[in-house]
Amino acid sequence: MKRTTIRARLTLVYGGLFLLAGMVLLAVTYVLVEQRMPEPLGVALTKPVTEIPRTGLGTQNAEALRIFVRELQEDVKQNALDSLLTQGGIALAVVSAAAIAFGWLVAGRALQPLHQITGTARRIAGANTAGRGLHERIALRGPQDEVRELADTFDLMLERLDRSFDGQRRFVANASHELRTPLALNRALVELAVTRPGASADVRQLGESLLAVNERHERLIEGLLTLADSESELTDRTSFDLAEVAAHVLNQQAAEGAEPDPTRALAREAVRELAPAPTSGDAVLLERLTSNLVENALRHNLPAGGWVSVRTGLVDGRPTLVVSNTGPVVPGYEIETIFQPFRRLRGERLGGGRGFGLGLSIVRAVARAHGGSVDARPRDGGGLVVSVTLPTR
Repeated sequence: MKRTTIRARLTLVYGGLFLLAGMVLLAVTYVLVEQRMPEPLGVALTKPVTEIPRTGLGTQNAEALRIFVRELQEDVKQNALDSLLTQGGIALAVVSAAAIAFGWLVAGRALQPLHQITGTARRIAGANTAGRGLHERIALRGPQDEVRELADTFDLMLERLDRSFDGQRRFVANASHELRTPLALNRALVELAVTRPGASADVRQLGESLLAVNERHERLIEGLLTLADSESELTDRTSFDLAEVAAHVLNQQAAEGAEPDPTRALAREAVRELAPAPTSGDAVLLERLTSNLVENALRHNLPAGGWVSVRTGLVDGRPTLVVSNTGPVVPGYEIETIFQPFRRLRGERLGGGRGFGLGLSIVRAVARAHGGSVDARPRDGGGLVVSVTLPTR
């Protein structure tokens, strides 16, 4: 059942109170008029018939005249009271209808500031990314009343939240940039030590291990930086085809690594259904989104007999990228977990050699930064089907 709005309830209250007051006023007027007009013709008929001046009429005729005049008085009085009720009721109905309409307008005018507050809160709550839209303010104008105080308090809260989210994003970005320098220096020193002519086998083996660890740390920092950048609102957009981005990523994945690498073989044999999907945004971020989806589909696949499918096209007029793969069975209740940073299937924290759990988090952040959405569902028999929907150009 649809709930009655506050505006409708206020209008009903206004109209009901006005109608009740009008009915009371009409009833009081009726009683007062009835008391003030006992003899409408102004003729007193309380004297005995013998005191009526002789007019040539007999006693019986005088008595009949008296009864006729009394009945006439009663009819006139009753007609006047009935007319008062009828005309007053009609007037009350007309004025009540006008009062209800006026009350509807007044209620709408009084609730306009609340609609402005609700609209701002809805836009902020509907933002695709956490912290997006917090730059908006209600900036309510008008008298300094309770509603204005509520709007100002809401604006103050938004300002503090905006500063908090902005500071968090700046911290992640700055920390990622600062950590890049020592990691790059460590890599250069290790490579220099390993490539020296007199380096022993143990030194070379240790250097390779240190380089692998350093590379993991670099990928972690790069992921954090990308995640922080994708949380920011896009300001510059370029037009391009999502199918071209997907084709470039697949070719790049198939070309990297050694020939026996099973993941590269999967990339080369990936099913490609790349229909045109024109969109706009940051091509670099969307390339990273596609690369993360393809890498995730390659990494979490069956050791033998697996496949990967990449499709692009327009779905309901919107460009869409769909990446599906075979792999382990993913419970439906674990879908949201794998989109959280540093989380993997079954809620495992990062660790091991299968990634840091940032891939799908970056995918969601980039899609939301472009005004799009990401939907994932388990595939029958194991694996995932991930769909990214983006806005048109």
